[in-house]
Amino acid sequence: MNQRVLGLHQAFPQFNLPAVVSIEPGHEFTQISHSDMDNKWRVFFFWPLDFTFVCPTELAEFNRRLEDFTDRDALLFGVSTDSKFVHLAWRNSHPDLRDLNYPMLADNKKELSEQLGILHPEDKVPLRATYIVDPEGVIRWLSINDLEVGRNVAEVLRVLDALQTDELCPCNWQKGEGTLVS
Repeated sequence: MNQRVLGLHQAFPQFNLPAVVSIEPGHEFTQISHSDMDNKWRVFFFWPLDFTFVCPTELAEFNRRLEDFTDRDALLFGVSTDSKFVHLAWRNSHPDLRDLNYPMLADNKKELSEQLGILHPEDKVPLRATYIVDPEGVIRWLSINDLEVGRNVAEVLRVLDALQTDELCPCNWQKGEGTLVS
């Protein structure tokens, strides 16, 4: 296992993973690859396990804010090491997850999580890692929380906004505020 976390200004790994994209029978699954990214900004967020307690709060909040990511021309992907079948069962059984409108990638071989270096050292599940990847496939921001602490979706959007300005943004900068002149 790769113990080193892949970091800023490195290429996000290539991948080809099954994903749950719907709960409609016959349309549940698809394959998603790094080559499907269309030179767009993308946000990947990892969670430890399906059928847990903190995770659905995060998935539901990302879904509530999906239009905010879409407005920024950014693709959103949720990822865990559960299989596509476990993802589908979880979506079907949890009322907050039935209407997710972004793909749930199934990294059940743990290849992507291992390449990123984000597997918990003992539990071998992904930490709560979030990556913002630019249109060229370069990691521009990452945040990693331990298993017990959920992330702040508003902060992910704030950082995405700042990165998309391609300018210097001061502490606590918010979209619409002035940037710094160098």
